[in-house]
Amino acid sequence: MMNFSVVNNIAMLHLDDGKANAVSHAYVDAMNAGLDRAEQEAAAVVITGREGVFSAGFDLKELQKGEAERTALVAKGAHMLLRLFTHPQPIVAASAGHAVAAGALVLLAADTRIGASGEAKYGLNETAIGMSLPPFGMELALCRLTKTAQTAAILQSTLYSPDGALEVGYLDEVVAGEALLDRAMEQAAALAQLSGEAYAANKLNVRREHIVRIEASLGG
Repeated sequence: MMNFSVVNNIAMLHLDDGKANAVSHAYVDAMNAGLDRAEQEAAAVVITGREGVFSAGFDLKELQKGEAERTALVAKGAHMLLRLFTHPQPIVAASAGHAVAAGALVLLAADTRIGASGEAKYGLNETAIGMSLPPFGMELALCRLTKTAQTAAILQSTLYSPDGALEVGYLDEVVAGEALLDRAMEQAAALAQLSGEAYAANKLNVRREHIVRIEASLGG
């Protein structure tokens, strides 16, 4: 599920389930394990998915098992996203493909988001599939997406190309696919040179309003 490595003080979390990189229990466990190790072994983090799919969202097979299973997975995913959003180290997400629903939320929870050019789609499709965006997802979207795009992106389930995702706030940069990981490592290395203590404190301060509302929705 996850390949973990450290290169030049940068932790690389490569998540690949061989399919759609669904946010499953295994995905969440792997992400948390990688972040645990990153805090001990590195100064910054790069998260990447598989070629063609960063993550297609929550594991539908698990969600369809029943209300208890759905609630358990969504709550577990929510806590993972909050952890990403508040992680003290710089997090660079490198997307080589589609990032939809919870996959898009992983991008919104990261700090710097780099995508590969091509045919990938980015977006929150909850309205299109008859679901309400949970409070944790809404807060991430309101924090990171440009205000003028929020109606289309959140309410109307618009899916964007990499260039469109850059324009509305899912991504910060789009590069050729072959340059993706090198660029992500370059960005992470630059961020790792900043004061770790100041970075962690300022991240919490700039995102505080959203963090407080997410924590309240999770009972934390």
